[in-house]
Amino acid sequence: MHMRLHSNSNIGEAKDVVMAPRLSGRFISLSMVVMAYHQSTTRVARETTTFSVMDMLGPSLWDVWNSMGQAMSSHMVACIAVESISILEKLHSKGFVHGDVKPENFLLGQPGSPDEKKLFLIDLGLASKWKKASSSQHVEYDQRPDIFRGTIRYASVHAHLGRTGSRRDDLESLAYTLIFLIRGRLPWQGFQGDNKSFLVCKKKMATSADVLSCFCPPPFKHFLEMVTNMKFDEEPNYAKLISLFDSLIEVPASRPIRIDGALKVGQKRGRMVVNLEEEEQPKKKVRLGSPATQWISVYNARRPMKQRYHYNVADSRLHQHIEKGNEDGLYISCVASSANFWALIMDAGTGFGSQVYELSQIFLHKDWIMEQWEKNFYITAIAGATNGSSLVVMSKGTPYTQQSYKVSESFPYKWINKKWKEGFHVTSMGTAGNRWGVVMSRNAGYSDQVVELDFLYPSEGLHRRWESGYRITSSAGTPDQAAFILSIPKRKPLDETQETLRTSAFPSNHVKEKWAKNLYIASICYGRTAC
Repeated sequence: MHMRLHSNSNIGEAKDVVMAPRLSGRFISLSMVVMAYHQSTTRVARETTTFSVMDMLGPSLWDVWNSMGQAMSSHMVACIAVESISILEKLHSKGFVHGDVKPENFLLGQPGSPDEKKLFLIDLGLASKWKKASSSQHVEYDQRPDIFRGTIRYASVHAHLGRTGSRRDDLESLAYTLIFLIRGRLPWQGFQGDNKSFLVCKKKMATSADVLSCFCPPPFKHFLEMVTNMKFDEEPNYAKLISLFDSLIEVPASRPIRIDGALKVGQKRGRMVVNLEEEEQPKKKVRLGSPATQWISVYNARRPMKQRYHYNVADSRLHQHIEKGNEDGLYISCVASSANFWALIMDAGTGFGSQVYELSQIFLHKDWIMEQWEKNFYITAIAGATNGSSLVVMSKGTPYTQQSYKVSESFPYKWINKKWKEGFHVTSMGTAGNRWGVVMSRNAGYSDQVVELDFLYPSEGLHRRWESGYRITSSAGTPDQAAFILSIPKRKPLDETQETLRTSAFPSNHVKEKWAKNLYIASICYGRTAC
């Protein structure tokens, strides 16, 4: 058996090597610990060094793809598909996800050996647990947009967005790998710069399964659709995924890749015949949809109160609506913009004592804001228009003791995370074109806060946050992304009911229905969703 030794010590040379017997395993090459003893002429004491020992394998799928003129037949890739799925099933059954599935990490056995057509998955450097060792329960969902793990070209969209890794991510990366091996290129290759990951993720979200798999046989499209619509904690039906490729698998003698593992999956679980035209109940799509830009309104349960809304308000009409509302005892609770027109929500439940606002051609006019801070006004609502102008509302009567804000060309999660550690919480957000404005305040009344950021409406993430006790407290959207801040209040309301609504037009036809159920607009924005 061929071995390669790697030492983590520079002390002398290995004199005696004690090897454990070979461990069988399909999903990784052999890894074991070897104790090597070193002896020098000046020291009598023995020193211990740890070695990592791995099987000497053959070329990677990347190497094979290159040697074949950067194109593989669909029959060969189908064999790779079913065997890769079986390898991932075995890894997943141990409670781990790989985290970096790509052609370079699939290797064949040594040429000329009995394993030369056998597929191996290597490199567990980015592997993580999807299952808790103590309880065997799925790890909890989270999103940290500043964390990316994987290879940009093949990473799942969820990995780009910083979501906790789960089994679906390995399978999505496998789908991109398979399509790459057939097509020789993926639509998001070629992006450069510091925002490369953002641009690639945006392109992945915008590329339909039809377009991505247009040069591939139908099973590859079906596989892509199935794995990109899996839920975070969903257990993949590996046998069903393998069976998608039945029509492309040739007789054993002509198979370029051994599919022993895939056959075992079939024997163990009983292969089902998949008729994609007769699926018993179509699943609700988790991610794939037609991109759209819509109004996103958030409603909270409140005691009956007076609330008023205005939309499609031109700059020249703002003062009239605000002055009339103030005369009726109403203050602005949230603002938004669409097509350079404004939307105002005014109600009697803000608790504010007085309020000022500024309509500026600058997105968040610093001098004016600082002037109002000196007068003990605090920012309570912001919005920006596509032409770069902004509407900033500042109020007295808030619990805030200090504020900070940031304007950024990308969503400023790192800054938000830094401010969280300093005792601030997000209290307002707005956008102007693709620019983000985020306001954070001390003494906001929250015990914890999280972010949901996506290139489409993050339905699954919001529902998981709701289940964990969080409620949306701020929202904003650009033509590319939608962001939601969810918080846990220190004082929980008696009724924690919260609903969201997405509409192409301002939701004037729905607001009165919500009011009848004592649900009032708490946040509204215009941005990226899917329909």
